[in-house]
Amino acid sequence: MTSIEMLAKLIGFDTTTRLSNIPLIEFVERYLDDHGIPYIRVDYETGKTNLYATIGPDIAGGIVLSGHTDVVPVDGQDWASDPFVMEERGGNLYGRGTADMKGFIACALALVPKFKAMNLVRPIHLALSCDEEVGCKGVRPLVAHMRDHLKKPRAVFVGEPTSMKVVNGHKSAVTFSTEVKGRAGHSSLTHQGVNAIMVAADMISEMSRIRADLIAEGDPTGRFDPPYSTIHVGVINGGTAKNIIPQDCDFQWETRLLPRVNPGAVPLRLERFAQTLVPAMKAVAPESGIATTKTNEVPGLAPEQDSEAEHLALHAAGANSTHAVSYCTEAGLFQAIGIPTVICGPGNIEQAHKPDEFVSVAQIEACETFMIKLAESCLL
Repeated sequence: MTSIEMLAKLIGFDTTTRLSNIPLIEFVERYLDDHGIPYIRVDYETGKTNLYATIGPDIAGGIVLSGHTDVVPVDGQDWASDPFVMEERGGNLYGRGTADMKGFIACALALVPKFKAMNLVRPIHLALSCDEEVGCKGVRPLVAHMRDHLKKPRAVFVGEPTSMKVVNGHKSAVTFSTEVKGRAGHSSLTHQGVNAIMVAADMISEMSRIRADLIAEGDPTGRFDPPYSTIHVGVINGGTAKNIIPQDCDFQWETRLLPRVNPGAVPLRLERFAQTLVPAMKAVAPESGIATTKTNEVPGLAPEQDSEAEHLALHAAGANSTHAVSYCTEAGLFQAIGIPTVICGPGNIEQAHKPDEFVSVAQIEACETFMIKLAESCLL
């Protein structure tokens, strides 16, 4: 199959994160079997798995082409065509996942016969993961398996949509849940209760002050948009009626920090502020309190100038400069186990997660050229 034919096949699998990706993985396994390419599965949970394939000799020093197989939902979106039937219009390929990021996977799979015919001296690995869209959770068992059991590659290339620009830095994403427990009572007797919503509001006000400080600190590299670390509250729940002092309130929040910012600094500052509120709460209701739990952490990707991944990617992309992005990817997880990693893939992130998502045919062709040049580096 050509890359476009392969992409049409992949789009036909509805791998929305709430569903299984096994049917897509089974298709890939049959395809690899047809070409005599060995692979392993590394399961994440029931109905979700990762695949790692090796083309060429099973030795250290290869390269990894990494992509996630899951996509975001299409619920409530107004599409001009069936999102799970790829359609070409005006030089663009439409369908859920065309840009984010089955286009990259399609190119890698379509090129398997060419890679195999090149008599590689060093291997090309394919790493297809699951559950990236819900906090890069699915790939973690695969990353751990690579660290503990597989021969170490020299570089990883994550194919998120960058318009085929080489990206060597992105922010982290750390999510938290804060729960405030107060004491319920009649709203005419506020002195006898602890209003969990108002305590949560005090906490969120402190987060606004933290936000202002993060903006003031800024981005000394000048590479990120926005040019500073961010903090954000996304969900808040609390209360039962306007005449009842709310006993419980919880809010979900996140930080997206510049790569070298200490991810523990913001929650520590918020915890110290929380401790200034607790004594007054407990004076009324000893059972009251504030608790914050970290729910997920995706590490940032820190630039590694002159790394082998960066050199190879710049050469393969015909570029002379690198870029940074504010969204997060699986790249930081590979970097965390000591493998130089960059991001470079077809399509624009502005098309991701939207109705009528697309990637251009020109971007697919550019990705093919990029991968072939990477493969040529495995002949040396």
